[in-house]
This record gives sequence, C-alpha cells and structure tokens, in this order.
Amino acid sequence: MELGLAGKVAVVAAASEGLGYAAARALAKEGASLAVCSRRADAIERAARAIREETGARVVAVPADVSRAADVDRFVGEIDRAFGKVDVLVNNAGGPRAGGFFDMHDGDWQTAFDLLVMSVIRMVRGIVPLMRKSGHGGSIMTLTSYSLKEPVRGLALSNTMRAALAGLSKTLADELGPEGIRVNVIVQGRFATERLRELDTIRAQKEGISYDEVVKRSTATIPLRRYGDPEELARVIVFLASDAASYVTGAAWTIDGGLVRSLL
Repeated sequence: MELGLAGKVAVVAAASEGLGYAAARALAKEGASLAVCSRRADAIERAARAIREETGARVVAVPADVSRAADVDRFVGEIDRAFGKVDVLVNNAGGPRAGGFFDMHDGDWQTAFDLLVMSVIRMVRGIVPLMRKSGHGGSIMTLTSYSLKEPVRGLALSNTMRAALAGLSKTLADELGPEGIRVNVIVQGRFATERLRELDTIRAQKEGISYDEVVKRSTATIPLRRYGDPEELARVIVFLASDAASYVTGAAWTIDGGLVRSLL
C-alpha cells in the first residue's frame, strides 16, 4: 500500500520515549520529516539522534513542556522556521497524577487540564495555520486512553480529561473537515511503556502484591493476553496520517487487544 508520507512533515509531542517515540520513529521510516518535543532537552535530542541514525530523516528536536503556553508557542515557532508547513500532528502528553476523586485538590485538576486538554488546544491552534500553508489538508491525531470507553478505577484525573479530548476532536473534525484536515482520537489500551510500569507499581503497592502478579492479573483481562508493543500503536498512527485514510475523520480508534468490551 502506498502511504504517501514521503516528503511530509509530522509533528509529534512527548516523543522522547514510549508511544510518542514509537510514533515518531514509524513516521520517519515512511519518509516523513519530523519535529519532536519533550520536557527534557537531553532526552529529546537522544531520541532525535537515534531516529536520524536509523532512518536518515530530518528531525528537529525542541525541549518543550506542552502544558506551558510559552513552550508550545516556541515549539510552533521552531517548526515554522524549520519547515514552513505541517502535514501531520500527533498530540501526546504524559499521564496526570494517579488517584481517586477525593485524593485530588484544585491544583491537581488544573495541572491535569493544562497537561491533557490545553496542550491539545494550543498545539492545534498553532499547527493548523501551518497545515493551511501546505495546501493539502492534514491529519491530526490525539492519544487518549481506553478510559474514553470505560473509566479506569484510581485514575480520576485521566478519566475526566481524556473524555474532554473526545468532544474537542469531534468538534475539530466538523470545523476542519471542509479544509481537508482530518481529526481522530487514538483510544489506546495497555501498552508496555514506563507510564504503565509506574501505574502497575502503584497498584502492587496498594494491593500488597508483587509487580509480576499485577501484570499477570492485568494481562488476564486482555483477550490477547499481553500488553501491546508501542510499535503496534505506531502502525495505526502511520495509517491515519497517510493518504490511505483519506476518508477517516471524527473517529475514535480503539487499539487495546480487545480489553474494552463496549460495542461502540
């Protein structure tokens, strides 16, 4: 299948490791140039160097915290100076603090809102003008969580903020569709990342069981009986970024090994 990503410019946030890194690497392997960011300068430059060496792609790495408006503005400015256009945007951010509703205070809610919701609003607001410059539409994807379909116990902040992203993406799909800009959300299940390791460690401590036992119990609830590999998610992102998905917008793509039992 011809994906048509060669020569395109893709922006991937929080790309120093995990799902963001896998997405950036996969897009570069298909011939896209990249602009990537993460909070730590050393981590994002290390990731960019690895992708350059493996794929030969042009990669612009910018240290930026997407929860901060000034950092997003600076990142967008660097992208404009380097490429002058954008074809693909992958919104991504780390997870907020774990805990139940009554564990959180106002500061926790505001921090989570800035990290998960305002980051996407600001990125889209900055990147869409660069998509318009390309004159060929574009693809926007936002990584969320399977909590869109089934709230996860002990993740009150994530459950709330990820749901907001679904509404935002539907709104953007409607408003940007006439310009050929497609907007979709990725509803990922449990993937073998540092974030999942952190959550499983917290669960082990709370339940007084071993980490390995947590993993055993967790994977037993997944029909494929394992955690996903980040590359498996990255392949879906590549498809949605490509011309092969030219009629796909306003959708929530669930990639979870069958974890969520809902029909929709």
